[in-house]
Amino acid sequence: MTAFLLIWSPRKWPWPELPDVARRVAAGEAVADVWGCGTARGLLPGDRVFVHRVSQEPKGIFASGYVTRAPYEVPDAQSKRGYRLCIDFVYDWLADAREHVVVTRDELRAHPFSVQTWDAQSSGTIIKPMAEGALEKLWTERTGRRGRPGALHR
Repeated sequence: MTAFLLIWSPRKWPWPELPDVARRVAAGEAVADVWGCGTARGLLPGDRVFVHRVSQEPKGIFASGYVTRAPYEVPDAQSKRGYRLCIDFVYDWLADAREHVVVTRDELRAHPFSVQTWDAQSSGTIIKPMAEGALEKLWTERTGRRGRPGALHR
């Protein structure tokens, strides 16, 4: 399984429903989402994703999940290509990142996380195996071990 980094910038996308979605995930609901993945076409169903808040504090990783649909094209008149690539995924953890993150940006600057470029300009960056293993371990320590989410709900 490969892990990928997804980026959320509240300056570009305010996400007013985040607190409600975080409550639903915390209650055990398998919440599905659609996310842009830049130019990355290598994400496959079952791959792991981690969502990183950038541009405003608190910065850091606040969500995780599993890809349920490989990248597909969505029409986008604002894109030079005329489309953007998106994936579908289901959350297994989602914190209200307006309040707190699970792994802070400062923590990601330390070894072994520092082998990874976390300040990506777009989503879809592969997380290097050394950083992925350490992140998954720390993530499990902080969020608990959970199985993959079951049936998908919107």
